[in-house]
Amino acid sequence: MMWRDSGVPADSFYEARTECAEGPKSKFKIKAGKTLTARRWHAAFTPEGCLDIASVLSRIQRGGVHPSIRGEVWEFLVGCFDPKSTFDEREQLRQHRRVQYARWKEVCQELDSHVGSGRIITAPVITEDGQPIQDPLVLQEANPSHIPSSREQATGGSESNIHVCLDKQIIEWKLTLHQIGLDVLRTDRTLVFYEKKENLAKLWDILAVYAWIDKDVGYCQGGMSDLCSPIIILLEDEADAFWCFERLMRKLRGNFRCTERSVGVENQLQSLASITQVLDPKLHQHLETLGGGDYLFAVRMFMVLFRRELSFGDSLYLWEMMWALEYYPDMFSMYEEPELAIEKNETSKGKVKSIRQFGKFERENIKNGSKGSETPLPITVFLVASVLKEKSAKLLQEARGLDDVVKILNDVSGDLDAKKTCSHAIKLHKKYLKMVSKSFK
Repeated sequence: MMWRDSGVPADSFYEARTECAEGPKSKFKIKAGKTLTARRWHAAFTPEGCLDIASVLSRIQRGGVHPSIRGEVWEFLVGCFDPKSTFDEREQLRQHRRVQYARWKEVCQELDSHVGSGRIITAPVITEDGQPIQDPLVLQEANPSHIPSSREQATGGSESNIHVCLDKQIIEWKLTLHQIGLDVLRTDRTLVFYEKKENLAKLWDILAVYAWIDKDVGYCQGGMSDLCSPIIILLEDEADAFWCFERLMRKLRGNFRCTERSVGVENQLQSLASITQVLDPKLHQHLETLGGGDYLFAVRMFMVLFRRELSFGDSLYLWEMMWALEYYPDMFSMYEEPELAIEKNETSKGKVKSIRQFGKFERENIKNGSKGSETPLPITVFLVASVLKEKSAKLLQEARGLDDVVKILNDVSGDLDAKKTCSHAIKLHKKYLKMVSKSFK
């Protein structure tokens, strides 16, 4: 894709429906000389296919990624591929993953025939004890264009399950399918892309397969569809999109791991509280007085990575900025071969990789070492902290209850600047590390 005029709004590459003009407007502009272009991206590879990740990170941190190459760049940023790999090695891995995804999808199709059918479930097809729901009205609600046969009514859409006693794992998975469907129909419906039923079906299939293979987390409402949707748009091949989403979930799945006693994102909320207490003690005290010391009012920003606060294009820019800033060169091996990666790290502790191969945020963590916390805090915590810092005066003056806090933070939508928020988060991170470092002396 050729460059458009300098300073093109990020949203101009993602067509919106004419009746959906409301919502946050794009503030980020794609600019020649700052944004990573297709030309610079291709020039960053050796003839064999090894990627100069340092030069790519530097360019992304300056001005994001051009939409024409965003999908293939993201595959590196989230750890799908090793920058040191060759073109041939990546193609072999891609084909292997496509076969693996096809196998998993086939298993899911055997469990429920809606998977891969182009149809989406929006109503339960089994009860909580695993009995099929035989009410044809419910099944027609799930698939208005499909009249279920008597055989499908008896099996909840899966002929292979006749006379088979479903185990707990299968029941739990089948019970999530309509929840995924309801979320899919609500996700990014302002975009023309999702006017096509096959794109909605692709999103549903990927989330359904992921829910099956991730036995620990499965599917959780409240963010997964929002995280997966942009990847579907950027990567045409369904299997490639699945693996990119799977790698992204390696970073974020802890947010969705909930129990009766705790919320998955609780660790990040506690970190946010600690950071705010250090950087803005008056605000922290005020929030505690209002009963918001648990910082649950910030859950949404963590779960969907500012998708609600930013326009579609700006949120993608923020994501790639975050990933570039947090990037570390061993990400691929940690995901692909964790045991070998740990062993490799143990035997090469004295051999420090070029600092340029790490993102700017990660470099600060390396300089800081382990002071203040055993595990470095993710950049998302500082992004949320920067929003609180920016609204600190308003929160102190106007918030008289938690409802006021929520309202003030909701008003951020449309007013947030992704680039400035990233810059502010980096500054807060440095300041926090310095203050924590002093406390250890």
